Amino acid sequence: MSDLKIAVILGSTRPGRNGKAVADWVMDQSGARTGAEYELVDLADFPLPHLDEAMPPAMGQYQGEHTKAWASKIAEFDGYVFVTPEYNHSTSGVLKNAIDYLYGEWNNKAAAFVSYGSLGGARAIEHLRTVASELQLAHVRQQLSFSLFTDFEHFSVFKPAPQHDAAATILFDQLESWTRALKTVRV
Repeated sequence: MSDLKIAVILGSTRPGRNGKAVADWVMDQSGARTGAEYELVDLADFPLPHLDEAMPPAMGQYQGEHTKAWASKIAEFDGYVFVTPEYNHSTSGVLKNAIDYLYGEWNNKAAAFVSYGSLGGARAIEHLRTVASELQLAHVRQQLSFSLFTDFEHFSVFKPAPQHDAAATILFDQLESWTRALKTVRV
């Protein structure tokens, strides 16, 4: 087994969310890989209020127990796959809030993005790329975008088109490569 740990972060907590099926598909796709160990991290399991820390996250002086638990979880990983819906041409508020809680835990690690929405969620990914850059979180080029019109039956039953399998392989290859390289920077 690899010494790399990558979190698949489910960035929606909405009732009836489509993201759970997408994140489960990502986990299924990662199942045969030997380059890293993947774990699903569901933001529904980390109920964070709107950012309520007095000190900026870059200081690393977390006070809230919810922040400390979140920081501890994120620190376990060497890389991340963010699964995001697109809401109003951006990512979900809950995902942005969870990212904003931390700083050092994201630094010098790698990230990939998987999105879904009426236009595949591409605009949510573009916003996340900007945020990731500020956090010194290197992001790979390959992304996966699922359309509510073509990859979901009745906009709710996830049935991804077959071409996404090959794209996922490229995403995982890039992410694992960058994750391994960046691990040497942190050691």
